[in-house]
Amino acid sequence: MGSVDHMCDDHDVQPFTTAEVDAVRKVWQGIGLPGIIDVHTHFMPGRVMDKVWAYFDSAGPMLGREWPIAYRADEEVRVSTLRSFGALAFSSMIYPHKPSMAQWLNAWGVEFAATHPDCLQTATFYPEPGAGEYVGEAIESGARVFKSHVQVGAYSPIDPLLDEVWGRIDDAQVPVVIHCGSGPAPGEFTGPDRIKTLLSRFPTLPLIVAHMGTPEYAPFLDLAEQFENVHLDTTMSFTDFSEAGAPYPRDLMPRVEALGSKILFGSDFPNIPYGYRHALDAIVRLDLGDDWVRGVLHDNAARLFDVQPV
Repeated sequence: MGSVDHMCDDHDVQPFTTAEVDAVRKVWQGIGLPGIIDVHTHFMPGRVMDKVWAYFDSAGPMLGREWPIAYRADEEVRVSTLRSFGALAFSSMIYPHKPSMAQWLNAWGVEFAATHPDCLQTATFYPEPGAGEYVGEAIESGARVFKSHVQVGAYSPIDPLLDEVWGRIDDAQVPVVIHCGSGPAPGEFTGPDRIKTLLSRFPTLPLIVAHMGTPEYAPFLDLAEQFENVHLDTTMSFTDFSEAGAPYPRDLMPRVEALGSKILFGSDFPNIPYGYRHALDAIVRLDLGDDWVRGVLHDNAARLFDVQPV
């Protein structure tokens, strides 16, 4: 790629360099993959992303520690960086924190995916009148993944205003990446209990539990084992940063290995406080075998989202 470190500022933890790109690509090339699929990346309207970065810069009240943004740069530089790393497909995880925001974000998501065809067109929702209708419109417009952020949105996933939303998503079988675990800090509606209730109502609902469900790892493993269409994403999990605060219990690793076909790679790019290579290394060093790693980094998401070879 060549160096693009001219885009960095004092907040960056490292520049984007050819050496870094080569190091990232070496991971997936070494196990015979054509590239990686990152199901959990954030692209948002500029002013929304600026507010997210400002929150992390302030080490907000939920965080309690420094959280530098490793890949703070202009939007097209961030897209180019992911592509250079070998991302064959990625997402634009957008989410509202208040009413009358989701529909506007969805319109932006349509435009972003239209100009970046390797982005899985992403949509979102909020418990509000009309949510079912605009979710239906998002599906008709080509949404390939939804994002639900129970913690930031501060809403219950079993709010009656979402009944039609879940019904439409279930009918269309469009996966939902849902941040419902209580990490990095619990919210009023986080945790596995409401998700279990939701799945009792919609047992074929295609959910991807973000961050492996941190820190309620075992209960979310239970749900992924019990429900055919429940997956987990690895976003920030197993990294040194996350292990310092909510280490993944090693006695659960045999179940993680057995569930390998339902675990997808996610990074949280660009909002991670370490280099992208470390997110991949954290997966590899689990030592669950090359087949397991190939599934997580590429094959499982390729199958779920029908990502065809380039």
